Amino acid sequence: AIVCTNCLMAQIDSRTLAIVHDPAWLAHRYDPAKDVVHFINVPRKDHREATFLTDEFLPAPASPIGLDRGVAVAAAGSGSPLHFIFHSAYCCSTLLASALDIEGTAFALKEPVILNDISGWRRRGGPPAQLARALDSALTLLARPFDEPETVIVKPSNVVNPFIQAMLAMRPGSRALLLYAPLRAYLGSIARKGMWGRLWVRELFVKIADGGLLDYGFSSEELFRQTDLQIAALGWLGQHRLFAAVAEHYPDRVRTLDSEAFLAEVERTLDRLGVFFGIDIDAVAIAAGDTFKRHSKGGAEFSAEKRRADQRDAAAVHSEEIDKVAQWAEAVAASAGQQLKLPGSLLD
Repeated sequence: AIVCTNCLMAQIDSRTLAIVHDPAWLAHRYDPAKDVVHFINVPRKDHREATFLTDEFLPAPASPIGLDRGVAVAAAGSGSPLHFIFHSAYCCSTLLASALDIEGTAFALKEPVILNDISGWRRRGGPPAQLARALDSALTLLARPFDEPETVIVKPSNVVNPFIQAMLAMRPGSRALLLYAPLRAYLGSIARKGMWGRLWVRELFVKIADGGLLDYGFSSEELFRQTDLQIAALGWLGQHRLFAAVAEHYPDRVRTLDSEAFLAEVERTLDRLGVFFGIDIDAVAIAAGDTFKRHSKGGAEFSAEKRRADQRDAAAVHSEEIDKVAQWAEAVAASAGQQLKLPGSLLD
C-alpha cells in the first residue's frame, strides 16, 4: 500500500509529539497485528543500569503507550546518526556497549526488544514488505538520543543477526562492528553455564536456523543426535559465515573484532572504534573506569584476567568435549569451504 505522508502528518497530535520527541519514551515493543509501537518511559539512568532493555532488567514501567507506527515515524523525523554492534554472544558486547555510552557523545541501546519482536514476526512468516517497513521504522524510533549531538549505537540481540544486511542497506550512513568470541572460548562459555547455557544455544539454533544460515548438510535426525556443544558450534559457524559475508560486502562500513583481542587491547580497541564510529572518546579514561571493573551482567567484580581464569577453569573441566567439538566444527567448516578468519579486523 502507498503511504500518504500528508495523511500521516495530519494524524500527529500533541500527545504523539510529546512522546516521540522525548527520548525517555523508549520504542519498546511492536504489535504487527495492529501496526502499533508501544512506548515505555526509561530515563537515561535506567538505560545505564539495565543489562538489557528487557522487562527483566528495567524497573516496572507504567502502562505502555501505543502509537500507530506510521504516525510515530512521521513525528520522529530522520533521527540521529546510528551505528551498530552486532555479535554472536558471550563476547563482551554488553561491556563494549556500556563503555561507549558516554553522555553528550554517544547513547548506547543494549538489545532493544522491538527488534526482537520484528525478528520473531519474520520467523512466523511476516510479509517481507511489511517486515521491511517495520524494521526501518524501528531504527528511526531508536535513533533518538537524550542529547542532540549524541551518536546512537545499537547493540541488538543476536537473534536479530539475520537482519544485519537489511539494516545496513536501510542506513547507508551507518557503520557496524561484528564482535565474536573465538570458537573454543565460546564453547567454554556455554559449558561453564551448565544446563541453562546448553538450553540457550538450542533455542538460538531454532531462532536463526531458517534462511539457510545454519545449513551445513545435516538431516533433522543427524541434528537431533548432536550434543549441545555441537549445536552451539553450528550456531557459531553460521553466524561466523554471515559475519564474513557482511564484512566482504561492506568493506568500508564494517569491522570485525574478537573478544580476546578486545580485552587484550582495550584502549586501542576503544580508540580505533571511536574513529570508526566518528565519536570523540577518551579511550584511556574509559579503559581505566568502573565499566571495566564490574561484570556487565550482574555487577560482580570483573577483569580480563578473571575472565581468562574462568575460561581456564571451564577448559579444565570440559577440555575433552571442547577440543573434540572444536575439531569437529573446524572439519565441518572446511567441508563447507568456510574460512574461519574474518576479514576487516578493527585492530589490523
